[in-house]
Amino acid sequence: MRAIELFSVLSAAAICLCSCGDAKSASGNNAKSAAESEAASETTVPFGGIVPKEEKFKGANGFDVDLTELSASMVYAEVYDMVYNPDDYVGKTVRARGPFSYFKDEGTGNEYFAVLISDATACCSQGIEFVLDGDYTYPKDYPAVDTEITVNGVFNYYKENGFTYCQLTNAVLEDSKLSW
Repeated sequence: MRAIELFSVLSAAAICLCSCGDAKSASGNNAKSAAESEAASETTVPFGGIVPKEEKFKGANGFDVDLTELSASMVYAEVYDMVYNPDDYVGKTVRARGPFSYFKDEGTGNEYFAVLISDATACCSQGIEFVLDGDYTYPKDYPAVDTEITVNGVFNYYKENGFTYCQLTNAVLEDSKLSW
C-alpha cells in the first residue's frame, strides 16, 4: 500500500511541475515577443506576470502603494521589492500597518521609529522606518512598542554605515491622536 501512496504523491508532484511551463517553453520556442522585449516599461510580479510600471503604483485611497490592502504574502513581497529596488519607489506615497518598533543607537544618539511588516507565517519581518511630520519626542508622542499602527508617508531611502535603509518621510500616524 505504501508504494501506491508514494506513486500518487510523486505523480501529483510531476503534474504540478509540468503545469508551471507555458506554451512557448513547452514547444522549445525561446524567441521573445515584442511585448516581452519592452522590459524598460514593465515590471514583473510574482509567479511570472508582467505589469506595466505605471499601473504598479496605482493604489486605492489616494496612496501610490497601500500595503494595508494586500495579503500578508503580497505585503512582504512588495516590501522586499521596496528594499531591493528603492529607486522605483522614491517619492511615492506609501501606507503600511503593523507593530510599532523603536531603536536608539547609543553610539550616535539617533532614534529610529518603524512599522514592522511580517510575512504570512510571521517568521520573517522587515521594518520600514518613518519620520513623523512635525516636532515629536519619544516616548511622550509615540505609541508603546508593539502597538499596532497605520502610518503613511513619502518613500525615501538613505545610506548609513554602508547599508541602505528605507523610510517614510513627512509621515503621519493615521489611527492616533498622539495620545498614547
